[in-house]
Amino acid sequence: MKLSVIIVSYNVRYYLQQCLDSVVRATRGMDADIWVVDNCSTDDSVDYLRERFPQVHFIANEENVGFARANNQAIRLSSGEYVLLLNPDTIVGEDVLNGCVRFLDSHPEAGATGTMMINRNGSFAMESRRGVPTPSTAFYKICGLCAMFPTSPRFGKYYMSYLDKNQSSEIEIISGAFFMLRRQALEEVGLLSEDYFMYGEDIDLSYSITQRGWHNYYQPLRILHYKGESTRKTSFRYVHSFYNAMLIFFDRHFRRRYRLLSLLVRLAVVLKGAWEMLKQQLLLLLRRRRCESSARSLLFIGTDEAMEALLPICERANIQVERIATDQEALMRAQERTFNYITFQTGDGGTSYSDMLSQLQSLFDGGVDLHLGTFDLKNQILLLSDDICL
Repeated sequence: MKLSVIIVSYNVRYYLQQCLDSVVRATRGMDADIWVVDNCSTDDSVDYLRERFPQVHFIANEENVGFARANNQAIRLSSGEYVLLLNPDTIVGEDVLNGCVRFLDSHPEAGATGTMMINRNGSFAMESRRGVPTPSTAFYKICGLCAMFPTSPRFGKYYMSYLDKNQSSEIEIISGAFFMLRRQALEEVGLLSEDYFMYGEDIDLSYSITQRGWHNYYQPLRILHYKGESTRKTSFRYVHSFYNAMLIFFDRHFRRRYRLLSLLVRLAVVLKGAWEMLKQQLLLLLRRRRCESSARSLLFIGTDEAMEALLPICERANIQVERIATDQEALMRAQERTFNYITFQTGDGGTSYSDMLSQLQSLFDGGVDLHLGTFDLKNQILLLSDDICL
């Protein structure tokens, strides 16, 4: 087996369905298998998706065992030369998996690789490339120097923002949203640390890979990461898990070296976590008020048949919809009036995932800030970045 794709899921049935559809398309012609580990979802994910994706191996846990332990379950059962850890709230372009496999084949020193992640509005996700969060690197991030001097190799190290995002490059930390590993490196380093329940395990594993002499890389191949569907980032659980993971990483790798800084680091992480919690709640409140005060509308790229099926769904959800005949019209129409979403028909007769992500990024680069929407004609699902309409 060349590649094993592993997805850990919890209560994201429709986003996972879209993710699996993109992965199935991206693995056509490849020697690959796909594993989904469900962490005791309550939305009937396993039964719903097992019928639709009979080629996928499903593991249904009877409790939520966390991200690291769930991934380790499938890693032990899989046999791929390469192992991809993938979030369920992602869309993978048709060219991405082959591109990453080819890179690893031609770079035997590479222990792992990540990709270019774009956000739901087409903007570049800074988490696509990161440096090891040493105390100094984390300090520059927390105090704002990273944002003030992004092109500085010293101050911008947290996101390695001094690198060209359109070029393949060596990095230190790969995001767990898309983390393709060489099994040989994984066997040398060991599986994901189960000290982490959620978040931080990707940082720990990336760092351990480089400590064993392997190299981590970034590839400018697009995937979309919704960032927030697999875990709501406005929740106390998210903030607590994320910043607690940072403390675990510090204790595991730097506490002995920076004993005098230990108390200050812990205080800084706690204060930063409290501030992020307050900021996220304020942003959520503003977003809700903005949604309540303005009607939602979308530009749709799809067939006449899909448009006919989409209209009643949008009427029930009080969403205005306008169809455009060609992709080239999207930028012009989006600039003429305000829309909330650029929505693509997926599946047979629809836009390829690679083209969809390319067009979304092009719109953002052209100054148009629209969120992604997709319409699955076969299953009659309108999947927006922040809503699901059936």
